[in-house]
Amino acid sequence: MAFPVGTPFSGAAANPAYSGTFIPQIWSGKLIEKFYNATVLAAISNTDYEGEIKNQGDTVNIRTKPTITINSYSADQALVLQRPASNIVQLQITQGEYFNTVEDDVYAVQSDINMMSMWADDAAQQMKIVIDTQVLSTLYASVSAYNTGLTAGKITGKFNLGAPNANISLAGNPVIVDNTNVLNYIIDLGTVLDEQNIPEQGRWLVIPSWMAGFIKKSDLRQVSISGDGVSILRNGLLGMIDRFTLYASNLLPTSTVDNAWYVFAGHSHGLTFASQISKIETLRSEQTFGTILRGLQIYGSKVVDGTAIAVLYATPNTGAL
Repeated sequence: MAFPVGTPFSGAAANPAYSGTFIPQIWSGKLIEKFYNATVLAAISNTDYEGEIKNQGDTVNIRTKPTITINSYSADQALVLQRPASNIVQLQITQGEYFNTVEDDVYAVQSDINMMSMWADDAAQQMKIVIDTQVLSTLYASVSAYNTGLTAGKITGKFNLGAPNANISLAGNPVIVDNTNVLNYIIDLGTVLDEQNIPEQGRWLVIPSWMAGFIKKSDLRQVSISGDGVSILRNGLLGMIDRFTLYASNLLPTSTVDNAWYVFAGHSHGLTFASQISKIETLRSEQTFGTILRGLQIYGSKVVDGTAIAVLYATPNTGAL
């Protein structure tokens, strides 16, 4: 609740005009529950470097393992000497998000709810949503060419995972997904990662809600597919499918031209993410009688290994929804 700027605070301004019948108002101490978009970034990324950042503008230099060359040997030959060198990947902490709120003293006195605590909780959730949306929108550009498109697969090149048009304003070639083929596409994503020698343990898959619905409608009577000993049709849970831990998210990037979603599969080795709430503080406002609560979160992300992430560009079969 806020008064227009310049409005004096008084009983007359704060209440309706007296009409002859006094009807008291009660402010409830209970709040309507608020639901947030699920965030997945912490679950699908490598966060090993979070402790090494302090301020926006920091750079974290990440060393990678060198590749050792194996040479054929024959008797009496001179040996070729290799000096292994590590590639350096730089994680730039160049992004930041903030919130800045004020609680006027007159409302703080009247309120029986800890407004500052409630606002801080909401700000933390909203911050996660904004950062998830931002980072997920950048993944596609850094994925290995073998792990996306109409001829995905480093060894076979035989998997159609769909592809947007290079000109994003024009129609692309999304695959059409429904309950009859959704499992096939999940298995294809797994095979594409297999062809890149990505470890089986620690794989994840982030899907839109409509795709999760098709999974629940699919014929998952083979318990071995879910890997949890119970048919997904019976327990209603999305756990693991073909070595992937599944996460449903409404924050995946989309194409309005194709009505298509970018579905990401991968391993946490592929994406690194570092974030830190560098500032959170309360202070007295200079412009009003109130207390300011504000916070700053800095972060950076980078696809450090594009071979460890695969992309399905998919649109739902609307007739099957």
